[in-house]
Amino acid sequence: MNEPTLLSGGNPQIPKGEGDGPVRDYIAAMPGWKHALGQRLDDLVVAAVPGVHKAVKWNQPFYGVDDGWFLSFRCYTHYVQLTFHKGTSLRPMPPKPSKHAEVRYLDIRETDVLDEKLLREWMTQASVIPGEKM
Repeated sequence: MNEPTLLSGGNPQIPKGEGDGPVRDYIAAMPGWKHALGQRLDDLVVAAVPGVHKAVKWNQPFYGVDDGWFLSFRCYTHYVQLTFHKGTSLRPMPPKPSKHAEVRYLDIRETDVLDEKLLREWMTQASVIPGEKM
């Protein structure tokens, strides 16, 4: 099997697809320390949101429930960015604003310590808010 191409910032180029398989492929292709982080994020979402739907769209994993997508993430050069698609509805709100009104981000760098309790709370909150249709 050929190794996936890494796009700008080291983001894996993975074909669009529904289900766990494409997300596993994306995580497997995440470079360096980002691979373990991607696996941990996936594990946290699965634990926080039973029955979560997964897909790869626009070269990033998406997580959702029946009414839409609530979370995605992607690799950048120095961090992995979590995108909460309705992040302004979460409490506390994720720290980084977006040019999109409801979107909020969390950038995770290699030396950051994950607040897994807060991440699970955000994931759980986000999963019950009507998600984005994409």
